[in-house]
Amino acid sequence: MEFREALTSRRMVRSYSDAPVDPVVIDRIVDAGLRSPSAGFSQGVRCVLVTDTSVQSQIASEAGEDTYVGRGFEPWLSSAPVLLVLCVEPDAYADRYSVADKAASTVEDPATGEWIVPYWWVDAGASLMAILLSATDEGLAAGFLGAHACGDLRSVLGIPRRVEVVGIVSLGHGRKDRPSSSIAQGRRERTDMVFQDRWPG
Repeated sequence: MEFREALTSRRMVRSYSDAPVDPVVIDRIVDAGLRSPSAGFSQGVRCVLVTDTSVQSQIASEAGEDTYVGRGFEPWLSSAPVLLVLCVEPDAYADRYSVADKAASTVEDPATGEWIVPYWWVDAGASLMAILLSATDEGLAAGFLGAHACGDLRSVLGIPRRVEVVGIVSLGHGRKDRPSSSIAQGRRERTDMVFQDRWPG
C-alpha cells in the first residue's frame, strides 16, 4: 500500500470480528511504533501488548464499556483481538537530557523548572500515528481511546507510577460500526489551519 493511500484510508474503528490476527503482523505494527521519531533518541515510549481475553475484559470494564454499549454502540475493547496500551516514561527524557551531549539544550523553563515542551507526549503521538498507519498498511483496523477514559489501567496491568499511560490502541479485523458523531462536522477547511508566512490578523 502506498503511504498516501494508507493516510487517506485510515480511520478509527471501534468494532472487530473474531478473526485471529497473525502475531507476526502485530509484531511488525508494534515495531513500527518503536521506530518513530524520539527526542534526543530518548526512546521513552513503552507498550503493554494484551492478547489475554480475561485481561482484555478487565480493561474494557475499567474503560466503562458497559456504559458505551448502553448508548447503542457495539462492544469495542472487548471485541478487539489485540489491545496495545501505549505509555511513556518521562524519566527516560530527563536522563537523556542530563548527559553531556544534551545537557546544554534548553528544554526546561528557567522560572518553573518544567519542560517547555514535554517531548514524551510528542514522541507518544508520533508512535501512535506510526502504529495506526502500520495497521492500515497491514490490512487491519485500529482505534484509539485516550487515557482520560481508560480507568485505572495501572492496577490491571501493574504499570508503575513513573510511567504515564497515553491510551489504548485496539487492533483487529474491523466490522462496520456506528460512526462517531465527531465525523459529522467534517474536516475543517485547509485555510483555517495552514497560514502562509505568518499568523493572519
